[in-house]
Amino acid sequence: MAIPDFRTTDATAVRASVALLDGPFDLTRPTPCTGWTLADLLAHMTVQHLGFAAAARGEAWPLERWAPRPLGADPAADYAAAADEVIAAFAAVDLETPIALAELAPAPLPAWRGIGAHAIDYVVHGWDVATTLGLAWELPEEVLRQALPIAESVPGTTTAFAPALPAPADASTMDRILLRLGRVPR
Repeated sequence: MAIPDFRTTDATAVRASVALLDGPFDLTRPTPCTGWTLADLLAHMTVQHLGFAAAARGEAWPLERWAPRPLGADPAADYAAAADEVIAAFAAVDLETPIALAELAPAPLPAWRGIGAHAIDYVVHGWDVATTLGLAWELPEEVLRQALPIAESVPGTTTAFAPALPAPADASTMDRILLRLGRVPR
C-alpha cells in the first residue's frame, strides 16, 4: 500500500487560511468553536503550526508548549510566519519518519499521519475563520476529496472536535467533512 502524501492538501488549506486574514478583522468575534473568539482560534492555530513544524524537524515540543500563547501586535503576520514554518517543515520530512506530537498521541506517529491530522484541522479551522469573518471558504475539490477520508477516520466523539452529525445524501464534500467533525455548515 502506498503511503498517502497529504502535504499538498495541507499546504493548500493552510495558505488559504492565511489569505483570509488579509485585512482588518475583529479578534473579539465569536467563532464556530464553542467558547472561542477569533483571538483564541488564531492563537490555537498558530501554536499548532509551530508544534507540528517542530515535530517534523525532530525537535522536542512538550505538551505544555501546545498551550496557546497571547497574540502579538500583528496576529496575521505571526500566523502567516507560523504557517510558512509548518509548510516548510512538512516539505522536508520523510513521510515514514516517526514524529512526536504530544498533544495528539502518546507515542510518535509516522509523519504522513501527522500531516494528515494537521491537514484536516486546517480544512476545518480555515472554515471556522472564514465563517467568523463572513468570508467564503473555497478549497479545490481534489483537496476536499483527499481530506474527507481523514475526517471519516476521526472517531465520532473526540476531544478535538464536537460529536459527528449526520450528513444528508446530497451533502457536498465540504459539508460532509464539517458534519463529520461536528460543525454545522451554514
